[in-house]
Amino acid sequence: MRAVAYKNPQPISADTSLIDIELPTPVASGRDLLVEVKAVSVNPVDTKVRAGVAPEPGQFKIIGWDAAGIVKAVGADVSMFKPGDEVYYAGAINRDGSNAEFQLVDERIVGAKPKSLDFAAAAALPLTSITAYEVLFDRLRVQQPVAGVANAILVIGGAGGVGSIAIQLARALTDLTVIATASRPETSEWVRQLGAHHVVDHSKPLAAQVQALGLGAPAFIFSTTNTSDHIADIAEIIAPQGRFALIDDPKTLDVKPFKRKSVSTHWELMFTRPLFETADMIEQRKLLSKVAELVDAGKIRTTLTETVGAINAANLKKAHALVESGKMKGKVVLSGF
Repeated sequence: MRAVAYKNPQPISADTSLIDIELPTPVASGRDLLVEVKAVSVNPVDTKVRAGVAPEPGQFKIIGWDAAGIVKAVGADVSMFKPGDEVYYAGAINRDGSNAEFQLVDERIVGAKPKSLDFAAAAALPLTSITAYEVLFDRLRVQQPVAGVANAILVIGGAGGVGSIAIQLARALTDLTVIATASRPETSEWVRQLGAHHVVDHSKPLAAQVQALGLGAPAFIFSTTNTSDHIADIAEIIAPQGRFALIDDPKTLDVKPFKRKSVSTHWELMFTRPLFETADMIEQRKLLSKVAELVDAGKIRTTLTETVGAINAANLKKAHALVESGKMKGKVVLSGF
């Protein structure tokens, strides 16, 4: 099978940062599906792993944690899918990724592809949808209001891949007032189109802007990027007994200012369930099914905004560079080999 991989962590500008290779097609066993990959998306995790994680000596590393495709074969213990099913998923960070013609993935973290979307549009959704859904409902528990404060959520980095779906899920599944941050006219318009009630500029101090909305202190804050730049404002803005979640990797995170407000802090990594094969691992299949239902009902939409051609090393380099630019809105996708 064809695949895109690397042998050494390098900047994306390096000639061999990603290369085209040929490998044997893997064989499904246990609860694994063998999926023929039709489209993939690139996320910040792809760029971080490519730049910083070495494979075993002499081995290639295949990355990619978003895919849509067709089940070609199933392991002996598979009960939820059959060959021919169209699926979408994010996979597991401790296994070979989706930048290959065929990929093995555990059925418990796979959803049936939204029927109303093609493979490219579907491939934009899994990782960000899982992340946003787990933040909203497992970490922040937004369906349990904080008594006496504004039933609102501030999404920092609203135009990025995770922010773009978090806004939509919050609007479709909750009665939260959604405040999103964006810093450019085109990204501000994007988050409004996705359903944000209010937009504030994260290139400027956030506290005064949020306070000027007159809503009161929001119960929930979700930071998707540059958390360290905003932590003082977050501590000032958030309501007493509020809940704060983040997904990025600040070098340090001083949450001591949260103490006086008894703010709870939640880190989200959507790979935790498959990485540790937790008892509730199948929840990712369930939430992907829920997202597909919402898409097919017209309540949320794909966050695909850029396509860069077929799945090969040259095009994946372009996609990685786009993601690393920090100026993406929504998601970038590649289709076919």
